[in-house]
Amino acid sequence: MKINIIGGGPAGLYFAILMKKADPALEITVYERNGPDDTFGWGVVFSGRTLRNLRAADAESHAEITQAFEAWDNVDVVHGGDKISIHGNSFSGIARLQLLKILQRRCEQLGIQLLFRTEVADIDSLRGTCDLLVAADGVNSTARKQYSTHFDPSLDVRPNRYIWYGTNRLFHGLTLIFRENEDGVFVAHSYQFNKTTSTFIIECDQQTWEKTAFASISDEQTRDYLEKVFQKDLNKAPLLSNKSSWINFLLVKSNNWYFENVVLLGDALHTAHFSIGSGTKLAMEDAIALHKCFEQTRKVEDALSKFQLIRKPVIEEYQAAAYESMRWFEKARQYMNLSPIELAYALMTRSGRVDLEDLKKRDPAFIATYENQKAVSSKQ
Repeated sequence: MKINIIGGGPAGLYFAILMKKADPALEITVYERNGPDDTFGWGVVFSGRTLRNLRAADAESHAEITQAFEAWDNVDVVHGGDKISIHGNSFSGIARLQLLKILQRRCEQLGIQLLFRTEVADIDSLRGTCDLLVAADGVNSTARKQYSTHFDPSLDVRPNRYIWYGTNRLFHGLTLIFRENEDGVFVAHSYQFNKTTSTFIIECDQQTWEKTAFASISDEQTRDYLEKVFQKDLNKAPLLSNKSSWINFLLVKSNNWYFENVVLLGDALHTAHFSIGSGTKLAMEDAIALHKCFEQTRKVEDALSKFQLIRKPVIEEYQAAAYESMRWFEKARQYMNLSPIELAYALMTRSGRVDLEDLKKRDPAFIATYENQKAVSSKQ
């Protein structure tokens, strides 16, 4: 069986690893347009559940990944001069480039051919030379565009703008920072992913973005402005750019996940807003699910049909929760009048996946404080 994979990100590399590990006789080639050391963005996040899935799928790469992790159990919400911490949450962060290097090395150990700096110009020809073509070529997938009549995708450009920076200011735990000035409201999503660096994603609504005139100023001027907005939080540490630019989140859904011998994987297939979890987590779990389908049958169309049947409801449920979370952040300016503890509670329950009882189990002290303040407010 010959497998061609377009895209050397986590989805494509991990699927290649699982398939080759299960059957060394497979001929697998990964085509990646960028170089082996190129990456965009900073850190990525995994939940405790995802880590258990990775360990069961490939213990070797799991061991190396977890050695490089920064782990935490707290979500911190910063509003005004207060920081509210909610414990009992299992998350870990790793540098995106470090994760890719681990997966690249594992591919090389298994004998998978990795072709970097290779743009696939003729997808039709490539799929004609293999039994299975996996399109794991990201949110702006060329394969999804070329075969859009087959995949029937839905693309929803969301109104908020966001920009993905790093910083040497270390934020232990997932930290959500809400700041407001004369131009509008800004929210930062930050977490430490190695010993020296944190991710620092900043988002704002269209009204704020236009008032600040970000479209007409340079990257350096943008960072200077945002460093002032978050000066209390960054503690004089600069924002670090890696080809960082303002973009709108693109919500991707696909009615059909495959046709003939072609299947989409990861961000090419679906996206979920960064406020609820990492696309990397979903991409690697996609790879696990697709591999399991091929464990049950080597008939390509049967395996792809089963993959869509089993995995699509899982993704739809996750995307529904991510949609509620995304919409919550799009309306962030409406919540700036809440007290810090009220804002923290609203944030933790925003997606509908976590409720009062869940939070009581995770962090009873947080809920006790929230309910006490609620009782005091009701008497006033």
